[in-house]
Amino acid sequence: MLSSRNRPKIELSKTKIEWIWDIIGYSIYLGSILFLIYKWNEIPDKVPAHFNALGEVDRWGSKMELLILPVIGAFVAVLMQVIEKFPETHNHPARLNEENAEQFYLLSRKMINSSKNICLLIFSLIVFESISLALGWGNGFGVWLLPVILLSVLIPIIVGIIRQRKIR
Repeated sequence: MLSSRNRPKIELSKTKIEWIWDIIGYSIYLGSILFLIYKWNEIPDKVPAHFNALGEVDRWGSKMELLILPVIGAFVAVLMQVIEKFPETHNHPARLNEENAEQFYLLSRKMINSSKNICLLIFSLIVFESISLALGWGNGFGVWLLPVILLSVLIPIIVGIIRQRKIR
């Protein structure tokens, strides 16, 4: 058993799946920002600013509020990118040792990577949803919005925990 101070620092290259997640997450995030910029002059002054559990708009706000999600997305992405780089600082089980440290670090980093990119996808989805509803393009995701968000966040964590239990 290693204390958090004595954990080895191991240089691990990004895996192919981490690169794929980053390409998808950052591309869609940047695409949502470009879409917001492109449609800015068409967006009415009042836009959906909050959704209830059924995916219905329960507060309308200024179109300037559409800038909040990309800013939060950038903050989350930078913070999680930094956390990703230091897997030895993550919370690991007491059974972490010199032999299994690389497995734990890689799994933990993959969980952070997928969670980061899923957050970017969710922020992008909400920006697109808000713009679409403001422009009258449809009814939105409705009741599916909250379950999709919850499942997309929880599934990588649950899968990671299950995989972590298999590490000896």
